[in-house]
Amino acid sequence: MEPADYSSLDDASLLKRIARAESEALSELYDRYHRLIFSIALNSVGDGALAEEITLDIFMRVWQKAGTYREERASVATWLTRMTRNRSIDMLRRRGARREHLRVGWAEVQDAPASGNPETATEQRLEQERVRAAIAELPPEQREVLALAYFQGYTHREIAGVLGLPLGTIKTRIRLAMQKLRRALSENRDSPPKGEI
Repeated sequence: MEPADYSSLDDASLLKRIARAESEALSELYDRYHRLIFSIALNSVGDGALAEEITLDIFMRVWQKAGTYREERASVATWLTRMTRNRSIDMLRRRGARREHLRVGWAEVQDAPASGNPETATEQRLEQERVRAAIAELPPEQREVLALAYFQGYTHREIAGVLGLPLGTIKTRIRLAMQKLRRALSENRDSPPKGEI
């Protein structure tokens, strides 16, 4: 029997081989996904050493749990992404840390440099207050993706990875959030921001 060409196997087939304790299959899966997993972990925990630890831990779990993977439930990439996200959250909880870098403070909106002209500076502050008030009206899941996109500079695909959600869901949330913001800002253009945020 000829040795398997692991690079020609699809992800699900690799997991079946890993479940049979074929270390070469794990090596191939690692080559395909370690950068993605490290990136998701790093974006989640903000610490390179911890992200590396999570990455190695995920592949250890794959080695141990490959037999539990069900192709009909999720793609291998989605399965790995979910595991990575869950493990990252577990590690942060264990360290007593919070994902503050993912929970961007919307106060940052008002920290934009003000113009030297007092009239223009006042207009800018009012506009920033309108933006903050409009953002506060968004559902939390839409605020989160906007924060990641516009304050952290993540791509839609990276946000999907960090949050463990389909790319289409992320795009929809951002699109809906932007539509609501445009509508709210155009309605409130000539009125002061709401008192309650």
